[in-house]
Amino acid sequence: MQLAQRAAGISPSPTLAIDAQAKAMKAKGVKVINFSAGEPDFGTPEHIKQAAIDALAAGFTRYTPVAGIPELRQAICASLAARGVTYEPADIVVSCGAKHSLYNAMQVLLNAGDEVILSAPYWVSYYEQVKLAGGVPVVVTTGPDTGFKLTPGLLEAAITPRTRLLILNSPCNPTGAVYSREELAALAEVIVARDLIVISDEIYAALLYDGLTHTSIASLAPEVKERTILIDGVSKTYAMTGWRIGYAAAPRPVAKAMTDLQSHSTSNPTSIAQKAAVAALTGSQEAVEMMRREFEQRRNRILAGLRELPGIECNQPGGAFYVFPYIGKLFGRKFRGRVLGNSTDVATALLNEFQVAVVPGVAFGAEPYLRLSYATSMDQIEAGLERLRAFVTELE
Repeated sequence: MQLAQRAAGISPSPTLAIDAQAKAMKAKGVKVINFSAGEPDFGTPEHIKQAAIDALAAGFTRYTPVAGIPELRQAICASLAARGVTYEPADIVVSCGAKHSLYNAMQVLLNAGDEVILSAPYWVSYYEQVKLAGGVPVVVTTGPDTGFKLTPGLLEAAITPRTRLLILNSPCNPTGAVYSREELAALAEVIVARDLIVISDEIYAALLYDGLTHTSIASLAPEVKERTILIDGVSKTYAMTGWRIGYAAAPRPVAKAMTDLQSHSTSNPTSIAQKAAVAALTGSQEAVEMMRREFEQRRNRILAGLRELPGIECNQPGGAFYVFPYIGKLFGRKFRGRVLGNSTDVATALLNEFQVAVVPGVAFGAEPYLRLSYATSMDQIEAGLERLRAFVTELE
């Protein structure tokens, strides 16, 4: 049976594929250190789980409004107001995870041939979702010299008459880079002047370190907000990855189009998960701060450990829960008779020979790097660092 061209052109998510391989190895009794998954290892806070249990007991198991129940959309508005940006419930579309929200946004915004600027390193699904919507990904490479952040000059140089959209991600997956208010304001000048649309992926907004604060580009000015689709969700902040609740806050016509599209695909998100999300957003935030502090300690440890390894360099991430070490000095060296030529070679050797799961930088449009998630225990981090040291020491 012949597949549609758009299906044949899809590349599977490398992060999920590596995570699945690592979990399959664990299921067979292999002691894998899994640095591949962007998934908090904490349990969902009890009051959030209880809200779902209460919803079940109350029989809240039927269809809901496509864009989400009113109390959840109102809770999202209140949460965003704390970021300095005001929305009404009609501007909010709740979907089956932030990834689903991103997909919906690109489907309703892009026409065939529209160009979308991606700042590399970029999250793996942006590229594929742009292609699925008929768009053309335009990759702008950034590096340690700019803190892995897009600059106004780089943005301006990438714009063509076909440019439609820019995707921003702060804090960033995979680098942990955080844009300051001043940096966003400088980008916004170009965005407004060139009449671009911005998708602002803010899923890691609550996970910031070193006293950094989050700025949403939509909060800068009305003319910026009217060009912005803000994406967020409860997965990372509240350890609710499997609950699948994300949302978009968008100009009213875009929100309506996304709702209409969703009505013909998934309909509403899961009813009881929506009730749990209300509890997450409106209840105590103590668990969020506890997790944030723990992630910061883990970041400090894995960063220090990586920097001690010969041939590895690493920028300090300001948010999210990833490190993105430079491994270019390992290329050309031999591991058990085989020359390491790229990040995939390194990641494959680490998984197969040392049972350490990492994601090669090429998945994020960036050689020569690896992505390691520190959303795992300190014991696992220590064990993983020991195995990484053994690998690097063995290189010829």
